[in-house]
Amino acid sequence: MDTRRTHRRARTAARTGAALLATALLLSACSSGSTATTTGPAAANAAGTAALVALPRSTPAALSPYYGQKLAWRDCGAPGFQCATLKAPLDYARPSAGEVRLAVARKRATGPGERLGSLLVNPGGPGGSAVDYLQSYAGLGYPAEVRARYDMVGLDPRGVARSEPVECLDGREMDAYTQTDTTPDDRRETDGLVDAHRTFAEGCGADAPELLRHVSTVEAARDMDILRAVLGDEKLHYVGASYGTFLGATYAGLFPDRVGRLVLDGAMDPSLPARRLNLEQTAGFETAFRSFAKDCVRRSGCPLGGPGTGPEQAGKNLKAFFTRLDARPLPTGDAAGRRLTESLATIGAIAAMYDESSWPQLREALSAAAKEDDGASLLALSDSYYERSPDGRYSNLMSANAAVNCLDLPPAFDTPDEVRRALPSFRKASPVFGEGLAWASLNCAYWPVRATGEPHRIKAAGAAPIVVVGTTRDPATPYRWAQALARQLSSARLLTYEGDGHTAYGRGSRCIDSAINAYLLRGTPPADGKRCA
Repeated sequence: MDTRRTHRRARTAARTGAALLATALLLSACSSGSTATTTGPAAANAAGTAALVALPRSTPAALSPYYGQKLAWRDCGAPGFQCATLKAPLDYARPSAGEVRLAVARKRATGPGERLGSLLVNPGGPGGSAVDYLQSYAGLGYPAEVRARYDMVGLDPRGVARSEPVECLDGREMDAYTQTDTTPDDRRETDGLVDAHRTFAEGCGADAPELLRHVSTVEAARDMDILRAVLGDEKLHYVGASYGTFLGATYAGLFPDRVGRLVLDGAMDPSLPARRLNLEQTAGFETAFRSFAKDCVRRSGCPLGGPGTGPEQAGKNLKAFFTRLDARPLPTGDAAGRRLTESLATIGAIAAMYDESSWPQLREALSAAAKEDDGASLLALSDSYYERSPDGRYSNLMSANAAVNCLDLPPAFDTPDEVRRALPSFRKASPVFGEGLAWASLNCAYWPVRATGEPHRIKAAGAAPIVVVGTTRDPATPYRWAQALARQLSSARLLTYEGDGHTAYGRGSRCIDSAINAYLLRGTPPADGKRCA
């Protein structure tokens, strides 16, 4: 089994928050107050910026039944894995008002060596299934010495995959939604885009009107603490990637005294508002595209230019190709009759930015589309991004992604006019992707539930050392976010990978992997500021 290839597929599928019709990779936050609310406690510091406040160390009596529950483990159907259902309160402010049932999977420590406890993993999203990630990669492909000493555990967050999933649209409706023109040229096209956002939001509200109010990152972090206790672990050991870093950092902020060994890979900055996050992520995709373009033009048959073509001109060539698709979508041979539109082709290109191993596939797909009018390969890249199966069904990744993001932060934009005024800054951040990503940021404006979070800082005072990992040319979580989170966390150690792609652990850098493995196995964090090429 090629575990590295499986890891790349799982990671790319699970960290796709920047879909053109789904919100960009946003972050959660907290409401003000000194007691636990549905989104957790926060307080304003002297500068007026909200800061996450730790919860009381003692467990409230109303939560004792949840912390004292016993899991009934059963066979998963996947060799070596066990599954169970964890119960958590729907609303932590009213624990007796109902509950959610969350899917858990584990693979017991294999030995040899003394068992260190449980190691929770989360692949990101939000909306990525930790259970799928565990069974497809982490439980099989993490370093053998790590799997020998830890029970590997995945918990699907509330609203995700097997944990009471939010389902906004059916397969045919999602097909229509993903083909919506995301670069409107006139009032009619703008109205069509707004209608698509409204339809998606209304579908989510109709499917899960109560749950939709309780899928915040803070609530998901509190669910993890219940699982920690139920598993019998005094401390939480955790590896989170992309959005999973925000989930892990939130846990550390709420429960600093329960932090064990935390790895936050592809880190996010919780202090930024939605518009700034989207703009900086847009610039991240531009950085990744320029790396791809430099590689492409050095190779024969590159559809973006030949030797001597700079990244700027390559970007203009790709943008011109997208513009042609806007006027004349390409045939794909798809059984559902879908053609390759500008929006689908753009998502196909974005999908390949997450991992440089996908660059050859993108190069060939662009060549087939530009030179042979064959859009099938770009459509396949787009389908992998959206987690669309050949039978036309979608996972709930994009539904859960929007549900969490739109609850965690106020909308980036409230009206189309606000988007139009911001277009110059998004186009400057990415001449190739900026316009589409700006319009994508409008989706939370029509969400049926008001956001409960706000931008904030996380200090996690008193926590054990936390390893924050950043990749210098990461497309989805720009490197400066890792730097910012490391500055916020009181005990952070910043570990830098100088390279391309999204996240760093398990992607081929012996320097990165050995540093993280030493931390997980011996509790020895890398020196703050350590860099790996």
